[in-house]
Amino acid sequence: MEKDETQKTVLIPIVIPSYEPDDRLIALLRDFDARDMGPVIIVNDGSSEEYDQIFNEASSIIARLGGKLISYRPNRGKGRALKTAFEYIKDNLPGALGCVTADSDGQHTPDCIASIKDALTAHPGNLILGVREFKKSEIPWKSWYGNNITIKVFAYVSGMKVNDTQSGLRGIPFRFMTELIGCRGERFEFETQMLLECAGRYDLTEVPIKTVYDSKENHQTHFNPVKDSIRIYRLLGRKFLRYACASLSSFLLDILLFQLIVVSMEKTLPLMEAAAIAATATVGARIISCVYNYLINYRFVFNSRASRVVSLTKYALLAVIQMSLSAALVALIVYIFPGCWKALVKCIIDTALFFLSYTVQQKIVFRASEKKPSNTTTPDN
Repeated sequence: MEKDETQKTVLIPIVIPSYEPDDRLIALLRDFDARDMGPVIIVNDGSSEEYDQIFNEASSIIARLGGKLISYRPNRGKGRALKTAFEYIKDNLPGALGCVTADSDGQHTPDCIASIKDALTAHPGNLILGVREFKKSEIPWKSWYGNNITIKVFAYVSGMKVNDTQSGLRGIPFRFMTELIGCRGERFEFETQMLLECAGRYDLTEVPIKTVYDSKENHQTHFNPVKDSIRIYRLLGRKFLRYACASLSSFLLDILLFQLIVVSMEKTLPLMEAAAIAATATVGARIISCVYNYLINYRFVFNSRASRVVSLTKYALLAVIQMSLSAALVALIVYIFPGCWKALVKCIIDTALFFLSYTVQQKIVFRASEKKPSNTTTPDN
């Protein structure tokens, strides 16, 4: 009884973006009505006129739940629909703890939605993610392969392990919700952007939910496996591209500074040995370029909140280890294969260390604190 009374005082609206839905949306809303689950905010994301009857019926149900139907044309994408609902909540429901987002195609049951609301109530500062159990034999092959590949790529790029990157059932804290309004992403890629924004800033709580799929004949999805996948991977690639550009610019700066220092020392210290000038220029240029690379990575690549002193110390240690590994591995391979092309060996080793360094910087150097997903109990079946 005490739990029920607490839940009634917590305002957590349910957001449902909807594009050309069928009767499953009405069935879900009737379940909400029977359970007095609300308020419900539906965004009609540019559906054609033939769907007006469904939305009219939906409007009458959500009116009883204190909700809102928002409609516009043309179709703008799931990301824009979610952000439209977030703006409405921010302006009209400022006392909300946050919101729960769900799909309109029957994949999310009322029990699962309720479990996400419970988790958000228990962890009001966390992003709550409904996680499906992916069994290859029970779900469409494109969903199984797509999700598993994206999970691995996302973990590498973000440094955060998420077990279901494409789940639309989420509990979003109010503050994070308002921050997401201005984020990039208008279609399905917005949900990936949400996870990227969460990484390193908000804790993640994963809640196991049912995996509901109709037969191939009945299941309808507006996810375009080509266009929407490109949008998602473009987002994931953008962060790594910033890392690559930062590294390239640091390399160019290192070469430029080396040349400037050499020229300057040759003019001011004409009696100094060439080898000493080269060594001094190498060390000086490398220190400055490393500081530059650290600052760029700290602010623009990883958007770190870690202590600058601690992260700079870790970064310097990583640079020494990486340089030592490169020298040792190149020397070892050249020793084992004396006739090999030394430049090619160094390129291969340094490329591998380049990708490894990204992971180390992401997870160790620039991470303020360890953000580990926590799990709540499985919802009742």
